[in-house]
Amino acid sequence: MKFLNKIIHELLAQNPDLSAFNIILPGKRPIVFIRQILEENNYSGFLPNFFTIEELINTIADKQPIQGIPLWLFSFDVYRSLNLIPRDDFSDFLKWFPTLQKDWDDILKFSDSDEAVLQYMFDEERIKEWAQNLGEDDEVPRKKFLNFWQNMNVFLPALKERLREKNWATSGMIHEEAKAKIARFAEHSKEEFVFCGFNAFTPVEEKLVRSLLQWNKAQCFFQADRYYFNDERQEAGKFLRNHKTWKEFDDNRTFQWIEDDFSQPKKIKVYEVSGNVTQTKVLPEIFKEIKNKTYSNTAVVLLDENLLPASLDVMHGVDNLNITMGFPLKNLSFSNAVKRLFYLQKQLEKNKSSYYYRDIFPILEELPKSAEDEVIINDFKAKIEERNIVYISRKLLHELLSGLSYFDLLQKASGTHLYLDALILFCQQVKWLDIDDIQYENVSHFENAFRTIKNQLTPYNIDIKMETLEILINQHINSESIDFQGEPLRGLQIMGLLETRLLNFENVILLSVNEGKLPLGNSQNTYIPFDIRRFFDMHTFLENDSIYAYHFYRLIQDAQNVHLLYNALSSGVNTGEKSRFITQIEMESSHEIEHLIIENSSEPIITQPVKISKTQIVQDRLRKWKEKVSASHLTSYLYNPIDFYLSKILNTSETDEIEEELSIKNYGNLVHYTLQEVYEVLKGKVLKESDLLKSVRAIDEYINIAIEKLKHQPEFYEKGMNFIHKAIAKKVIENVLNHDLDLIRQGNSLEIIDIERKFENIDFYLDGNDKISFLGFIDRIDKLNGTLRIIDYKTAKIKNLNVKIDEENVAEYFHNSDRKQALQLCIYHYVVQHLPEFWGYPIETGIWSFADAKKGMVPLQFDKGNIDDAMRSVKSLILEILNPDIDFEETVNSFGG
Repeated sequence: MKFLNKIIHELLAQNPDLSAFNIILPGKRPIVFIRQILEENNYSGFLPNFFTIEELINTIADKQPIQGIPLWLFSFDVYRSLNLIPRDDFSDFLKWFPTLQKDWDDILKFSDSDEAVLQYMFDEERIKEWAQNLGEDDEVPRKKFLNFWQNMNVFLPALKERLREKNWATSGMIHEEAKAKIARFAEHSKEEFVFCGFNAFTPVEEKLVRSLLQWNKAQCFFQADRYYFNDERQEAGKFLRNHKTWKEFDDNRTFQWIEDDFSQPKKIKVYEVSGNVTQTKVLPEIFKEIKNKTYSNTAVVLLDENLLPASLDVMHGVDNLNITMGFPLKNLSFSNAVKRLFYLQKQLEKNKSSYYYRDIFPILEELPKSAEDEVIINDFKAKIEERNIVYISRKLLHELLSGLSYFDLLQKASGTHLYLDALILFCQQVKWLDIDDIQYENVSHFENAFRTIKNQLTPYNIDIKMETLEILINQHINSESIDFQGEPLRGLQIMGLLETRLLNFENVILLSVNEGKLPLGNSQNTYIPFDIRRFFDMHTFLENDSIYAYHFYRLIQDAQNVHLLYNALSSGVNTGEKSRFITQIEMESSHEIEHLIIENSSEPIITQPVKISKTQIVQDRLRKWKEKVSASHLTSYLYNPIDFYLSKILNTSETDEIEEELSIKNYGNLVHYTLQEVYEVLKGKVLKESDLLKSVRAIDEYINIAIEKLKHQPEFYEKGMNFIHKAIAKKVIENVLNHDLDLIRQGNSLEIIDIERKFENIDFYLDGNDKISFLGFIDRIDKLNGTLRIIDYKTAKIKNLNVKIDEENVAEYFHNSDRKQALQLCIYHYVVQHLPEFWGYPIETGIWSFADAKKGMVPLQFDKGNIDDAMRSVKSLILEILNPDIDFEETVNSFGG
């Protein structure tokens, strides 16, 4: 820590007792390093006093700071007491006040008079000129703008007055208050102040430093470098060049220090990386280049705080890590769940009768839960998924989830105050669960926020709607972060850019060095236009860019190895553009820069198909399987042997998922089950025209029975695509019935023999006494003019029902998934032949496709060979499945053109 070392040695040379000094720093971070330096120098006296400049100004102002939720509530109380128009309620007030308050603080900090700025914003002539290009109907925006600033000229002075009555102050008011007291403070203070490592000052901070310098009660140590200080073009030196012109710096008190570190030899590498998180994957390779494996002189600087989790994932090999940056509260699961709870409450205000499953499931997943809660949630999800319930009635939710420890949070709140009480109680209960430290911290943050809101609301008679409470909580979530504590003097430092102030590292690795991240650019959220900020000497994005430029150059000026990574992919707000600071170094500095391009490979992790060998356990399972073989097992094997292995050998099954739109599978089931109900009542009869006409009229009733069998809610089919699917299903069923009706009208004899006919224990011999047993269901067996028809319903189109088997292809014929429909029909034919009740009848098998239901049954035809040849091919397929030397190998299905 070169700069801090230099300061300590300078102070010790002036006075061996450092307790005489008050050291003023931009932030608290360097204090621990100063203590380490003192320890290394065997300093045994009292420590100096440490302050941030904000703390010092607060001390001078002697006001109670107020910010965040307490300030918003107090300010709204003042606003509504003034009866200004429009009479915004609290939720509308929150949409504009936080931004205005930051602007007001800026006005108070940087301008001579906040009233002058407010009056200028209300200057009608200026607004007329500004609004002249807003189109013909320019009166409306201009009037709104005028009205807003007219109100602010009344509201903000009144707010300032009311805050002063309470001895409260915003950060801008604290600066204004301190400004009037600085001269007296500087004159009468008996302390010695040391300002270390500052760059940009507010006018009040500058007045404080200069006043203390004038009274010889302060000294300043700046960390500047000739590279950007002497070059007027370099924005990084903008503020320091201005400080050097202060009259307080003369021959007796020189401007300290301007060093020449940036020009010293450095290894600079720039990495163009394809992807945001991919940047973190480069870190282990960079660490390999660092000789000191304790990484005690290395800093990883994250310009995008969202990369922290991914960075930590790849640093598992680093023994000591110190995280000196906050992690945004909004990115944690509990924060997300709280947001969803408030969104759910808003939805319940709109729809009092039911819950949308997508509003409930994420809350149940993301909120911390006890073991008992876990059981209740799993049971609830299983039942909802099984019954495909998209909209859950209040009654059903109560029936399935009332045992949940936080069930009250899922019910419509009777009031925001009661809901806050329930949330506080829930947070207290959660902290007793076995949760990790980060989640504990997250929950504690929220408990404090809920208590703050509850306590702050008490003095005010403010009507808080759920939407307003949601805005309050979201403002809190978006502005808070969880701070990590670690061992700052050992190991690798993970930091944000502002945390690097005053610190120096040999190895510096910066991630997300993109335009928009470094510098932030013109992303200020403000109501005050750029030209007015310039007119009143307020900071604009240009000053902010200069501040960021200084932090960047100061960090790398003392480093020997610099790694700059940026995301080259444009997505969302990221343009994929490298920071202009990289371009400046490339073009203006004397350093040689190595460029690397890191591609994010999209190669699949496993490029080889999965293979499963038939171990003894697998063979044992296959022997068990032989007792119950269905045609669908064989078609599953044809499609993908691994699917067959997973479902038939391991007995795994796919999890149920809620369908918001009817799937192809369930559309097929809807038609299938309806036809089953229709023909079940006609079973055993020679059909008459009147029977079928009666069935056609009752289709809607039969469809409703099928919906019950599917365990779906009738409401599922009342609107949208599902209404259309149901209508299409009805048309298909009508087509099936009308086809049968036409057959009868043409004088044919049609008798329904059986529906959903189950068969089992139908032996099929392989070699010698080795056999398998078929089982399954035949959708429909009927008799048309004396011929027994075996019919299988299919949602898909009919394919390859003309069989051509001869001696050359018999072994391999059914080893082709394109022939699976014919394979299934051949097995049904074989089975029916072996059922005594059907002996002697001519048999015809076929597919009735729902895709072309008017065609009726399309029969299986043997152009070559017969059913015995077909079964020889089936036997060959079964023997392949049983063959211990043939692995189950994944079929990679290509969907390309």
